[in-house]
Amino acid sequence: MTSTSHRDASRTGEALYSLQGLWCTSCALAVEAQLMRLSGVVAASVHYPSATLLVQGQPDALEETRLAAAVRRLGYCLGPPEAMGDAQARLEAESRYLTLRLLTAIAFGMWTMIASLLIYVGAMPSSRLELVMAWVSGAFALPVVTYVALPFYRAGWRTLRAWRPGMDALVSLGALTAVGVSLWLLSQGSPEVYFDTAVMLVSLLLAGRLVETLCRHRGLRALQALYEPSTEVQRWEQGDWHTRPLEAVTVGDRVRVEGGEALPLDGMLCDDEALLDLSPLTGESAPRRCLAGDPIAAGCRNLGATLVLEVTAPAGECRLDRLREQMWWQQARKGELQRLADRFAGWLSPVAVVLALLTLAATWLAGVPAEEAWVRALSVLVVACPCAVGLAIPLAGLAASGQALEHGVVVRDPSVFEVLATVRSVAFDKTGTLTPGEPEVLAVRPAHGYREVDILALAASAAQGSGHPLARAVCRHARDAGVDRSEEVAEAEEFGGRGRRVDLADGRPLLLGSRAWLAGKGIDVDGLEEAGASEVLLACGGSWIGHFRLGEAALPGTAATLARLRRQGLVLALISGDGAQAVRRLGEAVGLRPAECYAGRSPEAKAQLLAAMPQPSLYVGDGLNDMLGLATASVGVAPLGASSTVQEGASVALMRPGVSGVENALDLARRTRRVMRQNLLLSGIYNLLALGLAVAMPIPPWVAVLAMAASSLSVVANSARLAWSDEGTVERQEAPPAEALGTAP
Repeated sequence: MTSTSHRDASRTGEALYSLQGLWCTSCALAVEAQLMRLSGVVAASVHYPSATLLVQGQPDALEETRLAAAVRRLGYCLGPPEAMGDAQARLEAESRYLTLRLLTAIAFGMWTMIASLLIYVGAMPSSRLELVMAWVSGAFALPVVTYVALPFYRAGWRTLRAWRPGMDALVSLGALTAVGVSLWLLSQGSPEVYFDTAVMLVSLLLAGRLVETLCRHRGLRALQALYEPSTEVQRWEQGDWHTRPLEAVTVGDRVRVEGGEALPLDGMLCDDEALLDLSPLTGESAPRRCLAGDPIAAGCRNLGATLVLEVTAPAGECRLDRLREQMWWQQARKGELQRLADRFAGWLSPVAVVLALLTLAATWLAGVPAEEAWVRALSVLVVACPCAVGLAIPLAGLAASGQALEHGVVVRDPSVFEVLATVRSVAFDKTGTLTPGEPEVLAVRPAHGYREVDILALAASAAQGSGHPLARAVCRHARDAGVDRSEEVAEAEEFGGRGRRVDLADGRPLLLGSRAWLAGKGIDVDGLEEAGASEVLLACGGSWIGHFRLGEAALPGTAATLARLRRQGLVLALISGDGAQAVRRLGEAVGLRPAECYAGRSPEAKAQLLAAMPQPSLYVGDGLNDMLGLATASVGVAPLGASSTVQEGASVALMRPGVSGVENALDLARRTRRVMRQNLLLSGIYNLLALGLAVAMPIPPWVAVLAMAASSLSVVANSARLAWSDEGTVERQEAPPAEALGTAP
């Protein structure tokens, strides 16, 4: 699948690209610094775990050729955002690349370490043999400090050219200094060499880099798990079904999906009905029955007989494609904690170089032997590597995004986790958010002399094929009651949202519609009690024979979710444009107080209420009238089934029915922010203490290597707790019955 358009500079002043050749977070900072020097570029942000670049600025400054030329001068490649398969292949290639070098480092470094150990423990019987063993140690270290360490040297040079030296520059300088000191000692006839330090430095950093890559790989697999379409489909053309590539299918084509297969594209159901498993898309445990004309989404699985759908979105433009693209787009943005980490890593490297030089000069002037002075300076360089600082925030954000996906929550902007963790108020729209979005039959009243089963059979015949929500609700209710359409229809006519006339094959006319429409057709409805809510009447032979009362019920689990949110100290509100009676009834059903329910609110009034609520605020809405509210709130959330415009404008999207995903997102955000702070604090404390100790006292370089690698691995392990732990993010919802949801997403 190809990636979709990656820039719309004339509208947004932003462009998203993919970077090839990044080796570490220092590379990302170097690219940012290089691009910020270009005229017209306001901001440049690189998300290292996903290798994405977000550039903001004047439209003419965002041209790919101009940016690519600037990036190429540092040795990196810039291109359009990667498709999911390309990103997966890139990380697999990086994993193989790192594994090969790590195995080489282990194979040769092992003998380097053995030779050095024999010297350290005094196992050699003479100084001459110790000197020979020192040369052996250097010989086995040669492949490691050349072939294996070459990526460090390359990246270090690139970051130096951008005047943003980081981890790779320090690693390169440390390894080369260790080799240089060792060669100088050998030339003086001393066997006290430090080839093992250079080997350990390179090997342990490679091991840490491989773990980082595997973590990034896992995050991508979580994204890919959303949807893996087939490469070929059955398309109707020239009176028969033909196998065609997925990319050849266009809007309006008809595609056949066999039983047990996943839907390859978004579309509308052409058959009378179909049974779909939405668990790959929404996590629903119960299958959903969809009717003719229902929109159905790619990724759902057909559990029934062969179905036919009319394509509404081609490959690359389906709902899940857009969600994935928006996630990649937003991942390049940086939150407050990430910017703080970048600033810390940016000044740490120059400070470390200055401290190393000062340590070298001070110890030398103090009368310390030259080789010991160089070793002290080498230790300062090694412990200062800011790898852990640079990874502290991105890895936590990526791990949290993958964990959120597994629980049906799409967080398009990882920096939103920082805002979500501090949310103080939560507001909800009504229809389509706390309710299924379509009415359901609450009661059926047959006329005297009729049985309910007979009324349902006739109503199902009259409602079949109608697109009106109330008629569809009647049809669903009849099917749920086990009543199928049994009367053959000779002719049907729809009257623009007012009602429907159906002539049965036996000559009986049926009228299904509103009270006013039936009255206009001469049906006596004066003696029929008002329902006080939505209603549908069925008439036959000049009189009404059935009365259906309809309304909206809250999605299962809503009341329990809101109660838990209230116990967390959050301010809750229900803000709707619906009438006061419907809003009050729903508020009571979900446990909201009358003062927390606001009815008849326009989009502008919704925004004013949200602005007046305790900040930061969160708003959940699904319709176009909620767009202003979503933009006003600190965090906008689109529920399952929201319009495409709402999905594109919201920071968070729920992939499962109900609002329990809001609670999951808040819980995960608090854990993520806590892990981010822990990562930043631990890595910062390590670097500051290690630098102080290395300057104040002699620390063997190999000890500095172990400490630096342990710091990086601790950040990775702490972030991995988010990806592999379900603490605080549990399934709290019950899947509602299929018919309660109305239509497929």
